[in-house]
Amino acid sequence: MTLASVSHPILRLAPSILSADFARLGEEVRAIQSAGADLVHFDVMDNHYVPNLTIGPLVCEAIRPHVTIPIDVHLMVEPVDALVPLFAKAGANIITFHPEASRHVDRTLQLIKEHGCKAGLVLNPATSVEWLDHVMDKLDMVLLMSVNPGYGGQKFIPSTLAKLRSVRAKIDAHTAAGGQPIWLEVDGGVKTDNIGVIVQAGADTCVAGSAVFGAPDADGGYHGVMNALRRAAHPGE
Repeated sequence: MTLASVSHPILRLAPSILSADFARLGEEVRAIQSAGADLVHFDVMDNHYVPNLTIGPLVCEAIRPHVTIPIDVHLMVEPVDALVPLFAKAGANIITFHPEASRHVDRTLQLIKEHGCKAGLVLNPATSVEWLDHVMDKLDMVLLMSVNPGYGGQKFIPSTLAKLRSVRAKIDAHTAAGGQPIWLEVDGGVKTDNIGVIVQAGADTCVAGSAVFGAPDADGGYHGVMNALRRAAHPGE
């Protein structure tokens, strides 16, 4: 599987299974793929780096046969390096981590790539964008947290928009100088009422958890909410 298989180049939607029904994860990931999801966002929390405990490589391995779209693994763990080979073997396509959780950020990025995955950094609301400056050539994705990590269902932090514009400028300058493409993802509180300003600020990939998995069947369920998110992201098109 390659990231070239992603089907919506203008806006990628990555539903977070943190908000899915864990009793039927296979059915849930099949449903979001059928509804037009571009990625499966897979939140890994260790009750150490963040105050919650979620899922590990065995769950990633279990859902891998159920979808053909990429699995986007977000490691909210410390330390990071020991889990990278396990998630790569389990079927992850993209692995992102927090720079504060790695003793050697450059080495961890290289480790992810050596195991055949795309690599990215995750910046918390109070984490400086300067972390990106010396590793731009190794990044396939930058993920900006628009909430403090650890729990689903939080409200979007408005200051993320200025940070998005700053990172978008860095990415555009990098690619204009001949650098590789870098995706800019946002995670936390993404809804139909704010995705337009998020995309306008520079995001090309949006994680949505409760907004997708909490969608009422009366409103079209997963198909309905993902279509609504795409329309809201590009009003007037």
